[in-house]
Amino acid sequence: MSKQTLSFQAEVAQLLHLVTHSLYSNQEIFLRELISNASDACDKLRFEALDKPALYEDAPNLEVRVTFDKAAKTLTITDNGIGMSQQEAIDHLGTIAKSGTKDFMGKLSGDQKQDAQLIGQFGVGFYSGFIVADKITVESRRAGLKADEGVRWISGGTGDFEVETITRAQRGTSIILHLRDDAEEYLNAWKLKQVIAKYSDHISLPILMEKEEWKDGELINPSDENGGRQPGGMVKTGEWETINKASALWTRPKKDITEEQYADFYKTISHDHEAPLTWAHNRVEGNTEYTQLLYIPAKAPFDLWNRDKKAGVKLYVKRVFIMDDAEALMPTYLRFVKGVIDSADLPLNVSRELLQESRDVRSIREGSTKRVLSMLEDLAKHDKHDASAGADGVTDVVDADDKAKEGKYTAFYAEFGAVLKEGLGEDFGNRERLAKLLRFASTTSDAVTVGFADYKARMKEGQEAIYYITADTLAAAKNSPQLEVFKKKGIEVLLMTDRVDEWALNYLHEFDGTPLQSVAKGAVDLGKLQDEAEKKAAEEAAEAFKPVLAKLKEALKDKAEDVRVTTRLVDSPACLVVQDDGMSTQLARMLKQAGQQAPETKPVLEVNAEHALVKKLDGSVHFHDLAHILFDQALLAEGGLPEDPAAYVKRVNALLA
Repeated sequence: MSKQTLSFQAEVAQLLHLVTHSLYSNQEIFLRELISNASDACDKLRFEALDKPALYEDAPNLEVRVTFDKAAKTLTITDNGIGMSQQEAIDHLGTIAKSGTKDFMGKLSGDQKQDAQLIGQFGVGFYSGFIVADKITVESRRAGLKADEGVRWISGGTGDFEVETITRAQRGTSIILHLRDDAEEYLNAWKLKQVIAKYSDHISLPILMEKEEWKDGELINPSDENGGRQPGGMVKTGEWETINKASALWTRPKKDITEEQYADFYKTISHDHEAPLTWAHNRVEGNTEYTQLLYIPAKAPFDLWNRDKKAGVKLYVKRVFIMDDAEALMPTYLRFVKGVIDSADLPLNVSRELLQESRDVRSIREGSTKRVLSMLEDLAKHDKHDASAGADGVTDVVDADDKAKEGKYTAFYAEFGAVLKEGLGEDFGNRERLAKLLRFASTTSDAVTVGFADYKARMKEGQEAIYYITADTLAAAKNSPQLEVFKKKGIEVLLMTDRVDEWALNYLHEFDGTPLQSVAKGAVDLGKLQDEAEKKAAEEAAEAFKPVLAKLKEALKDKAEDVRVTTRLVDSPACLVVQDDGMSTQLARMLKQAGQQAPETKPVLEVNAEHALVKKLDGSVHFHDLAHILFDQALLAEGGLPEDPAAYVKRVNALLA
């Protein structure tokens, strides 16, 4: 086939413009991305060759080679992995799957260093080559195709690229970067080795470079040894050397791995530029044998809430790469966890379908889940270290490791707390452990640091429930009229403002034997915390108010399921609650906003018989309008909107006139 010129997908052209004009602050990431891609290509060949050993052709040893040519100003990364056919080159190098680039562009912040780090997260690592090159040539042949079915792809990083058929004896891919003048530092063996050691040392394939040795320059005067020489230089010897450790990091003993190496490995597999919050590296033996290296990130990824995105850890079997996102090995609520699991028991041809059914996989999943929860429990235990003074006044010495963990759980929870709550509904077996890890704000603390155990430890004598309220925002929760009697009596209430809270708490009805009670559900019952005089006064008020209640029920029969006198209000005239087993108005609103069906439920209007506005109802000529204003104001106070805002405004204006 003759040479043809094709145009980039529109988003790719936009990305290339960005890369070539903006992202210079951390140039060296291009080498990390291209070597990572080369390693992936070899992993894919190894996997496909399980069923088709002939794909190895006459080169069974997989490797990556890095070469440079100072005269031509080119840097070449070559692998003997799976390679590409011509159509694959067009598809993979000319387009980006799904809407990755659109999301990429939306995440750009203007901070060049941060923006450069986003490249790998969106599966567009190949294009990072244009950070240092003004032209890229790709030569490739897919394993199994004939030598004359190779492909050459060339682009200057503008609007189009050229593709032509070539003869290529070796399978795999060579990426030839034609370096710009400002990137000539990468035509230096020492610089390349430094970058590879930093980012790619863990790659399990050998990364090879040609050896160099010093050679003195020629004599200026061949007949005069003392007459001086031309400048010497490093000369390639023709021998190749492995410049990375070429052993998978997780297979090495923990004592041989530095914290920096663990952090660098995390950055490579996650494409995150920040170090992880914590990690665990363990070899598990027993009925199922596997090695786990699991990381908890410091920051949530941009697509944490994208349910369609594949998540999970990398799966290896006996060090052979199997798949990237093995979601069966980690529950969905731990989808933020990154890492590697290497099994000694699973078959090499395991598929995603088989993973769902395998007993070994269930064992690995349970073990990995418990390991992550243990990491979180350890962080939570050391989150606030209160140094205590002994009788002699000497303060306990805080262990350096413990000191390093202070504040880490609070940081984790700010990023991932809402996702962790999903586990209450998804992971029955670990529900109690998860409940202990949850944190909330409360009426005594705006900071999201109060656990159920903290709350129980300071419950009032006679208090029989853990009280909480759900709301859209912290301000709405703090100022809810439903809290008034609790504030008056100094009873702490947990303030829950995550969208997932109400759904999650459907699966958690008690903590350590103490029931959880929403202050916005059912009639308020403070039990022993309410004295007999208060109860008697409330009963008398309700009795005296019966005629007005009957009229209110009639006026609001289309809006309220019931109207009753309450003791939960102190300063407000009214509030809305639902029955104990009912869906809250907040959850119903959220479902409707998400386009989902929500059962039609009417709330209960509770009124404060001692409030001036409520007293004004009795005998008022504006009773009907006041009743509706009372209901709509209660709806507004809890974050809702009147069914007919114009009618509400009209009624208020009429009374103000």
